[in-house]
Amino acid sequence: MFFSSLFFLCVFLPINLFFYYLIDNIRYKNIMLIISSLVFYAWGEPVWILILVSNAIFNYFIGISAEKNRKERKGKAIVVFGIIANLSILVFFKYLGFFVESFNLILGSNIPIIDISVPIGISFYTFKTISYILDVYRGDVKAEDSPIRFLLYVSLFHHIVAGPIERYKHIGMHIKERTFSKSEFNDGVGRFIVGLGKKIIIANQANEFSKAFFDMDYSRLPVLGAWVGILLFAIEIYFDFSGYSDMAIGLGKMYGFNYRENFNYPYVAKSITEFWRRWHISLTTFFRDYVYIPLGGNRRYHIRNMLLVWLLTGFWHGASWNFIVWGLYFFILLVFEKYFLEKAGKRIPRILHRFYFITAILVGWVFFYHSSLTDAFRFLGIMFGVGVSSWSSPEVGIFVNNYILFIIVGLIGCTPIMRIISKRLKEIFKDKKFGSYSAEGLIRSLVNIAMLIVSIIMLVGQSYNPFLYFKF
Repeated sequence: MFFSSLFFLCVFLPINLFFYYLIDNIRYKNIMLIISSLVFYAWGEPVWILILVSNAIFNYFIGISAEKNRKERKGKAIVVFGIIANLSILVFFKYLGFFVESFNLILGSNIPIIDISVPIGISFYTFKTISYILDVYRGDVKAEDSPIRFLLYVSLFHHIVAGPIERYKHIGMHIKERTFSKSEFNDGVGRFIVGLGKKIIIANQANEFSKAFFDMDYSRLPVLGAWVGILLFAIEIYFDFSGYSDMAIGLGKMYGFNYRENFNYPYVAKSITEFWRRWHISLTTFFRDYVYIPLGGNRRYHIRNMLLVWLLTGFWHGASWNFIVWGLYFFILLVFEKYFLEKAGKRIPRILHRFYFITAILVGWVFFYHSSLTDAFRFLGIMFGVGVSSWSSPEVGIFVNNYILFIIVGLIGCTPIMRIISKRLKEIFKDKKFGSYSAEGLIRSLVNIAMLIVSIIMLVGQSYNPFLYFKF
């Protein structure tokens, strides 16, 4: 099941909320959430519940043991064992085939490759449990003494299949005790609808439009077509993943949880360094806090630490060489910025900084999109005029004329412009009322209702199109 499905929107979520608020006791609310989360997770492939529940049980006891023996050498051994065990399961399901295939390619061997399905969300809940046992060992949080509450932390359907990577120290208090308010619930509904609109109205349409270029024979793809295609993919991936994060945050508010922001308008960044402070914040802070800083951070072996982090970042996204190259690409850019651009400083005009950033991001998405490195480099060559048949074509011109408004709306949506306008309108209508309702609240409700209706109408006519990050 996924958030942007008609069944979830029209059946699962309303029924779930009804029974959730019918229950007064927090313990029974948690049990009800666990049951609904397991149903949500098992909707497609029930067998993977065994992996999920086993992960929760294993890490529950690892956490207790790590806390009990934290001041002894045994505690460190327990944590290391827990991390290795968690990563071993992740590697088996997600990376074993890649390792065998690469081994065969390098050594010319013929080891059979076993086709293993990857449990949905395994990367996300594995990182959640690893962060938990490390935080317990460090003394940042106390080990959860209730297996019911810990299973809820691991399985909560708001972020189980595509993140964000919520740490126990951020939401553990809400699992034990939550407050409920009408205003928070309404804010959650609004945030959820915004995320739904991002996915259905923008991301899915950008996906359909980009196929006109990515599905074309690259020998006939003109330069302008390549740039328009990758720009559409940049719009798609931002609205797709930030939309899911908005929906997760909105769901959290509906149920009394406060999740941290996962995106902060990354495309308005002025550098790649700033971009990664704004994009997929839960993942980048995970690698910063649990890999980069423990290795020495900026204090020692800085380049080595960065290299390892970005190799892991690329590899986390998928068992494919294109993701490894994608991670290394950003490593090179970050080193370039630190040791060249920072020193150049204001001597480089701001417009050149902006041109560099936009170009660098779009080039990076080329590696992210193409699973074949051959296709990725071929596409890059077309973008920069290498071996192209033409710079433009009548078909590209017609497409741009027909869909330029959509592209403009998508680009505006990647910036805080709408948030600024919304804030300004809120100030204007702050003291105005329509009957007993505030004008600002009524307008916001009407906009949300309209967006929800449009999203549902578009869902009826769309084919299956899950969130991009489901596969990670």
